Amino acid sequence: MSILHTLKPKFGSKKRRKRLGTGSGSGHGQTSTRGQKGQNSTSGGTKRRGFEGGQTPLLRRIPKSGFNNMRFKKVYEWVNTKVLDRFFNDDDEITPQLLRSRRILRSNNPVKVLGTGEIKKRLTVSAQAFSKSARGKIEKAGGKATVIK
Repeated sequence: MSILHTLKPKFGSKKRRKRLGTGSGSGHGQTSTRGQKGQNSTSGGTKRRGFEGGQTPLLRRIPKSGFNNMRFKKVYEWVNTKVLDRFFNDDDEITPQLLRSRRILRSNNPVKVLGTGEIKKRLTVSAQAFSKSARGKIEKAGGKATVIK
């Protein structure tokens, strides 16, 4: 039977703290177990976390990821004024639905009219956006450019 005041930890289970810089007789004096010279032999000789010895660190080797404004970019399907002039007659009312039904446009993205080419017919064009040159050419030919929301 053991008595509380005689209890001790098992021999070898408790290790004494290594006392550094306590003189040459201790075995831990002079260089305090740090060896001779070199980066880690003095205070302040540690490398930052993630340092890979001059090699490009892992965090700089892997590609960037995270927030990107591309998901908010408005993607337009575009049509030029020369196409409108070729496929439509005077006084036609052009809408994105009509352009899709005639297979001039392929997707359901918003439509932007661009000003490449001449337009000689008087057209009423409705689209989500117009370039300045397209709006000017349509109105110069006597037509109307209407912006749809």
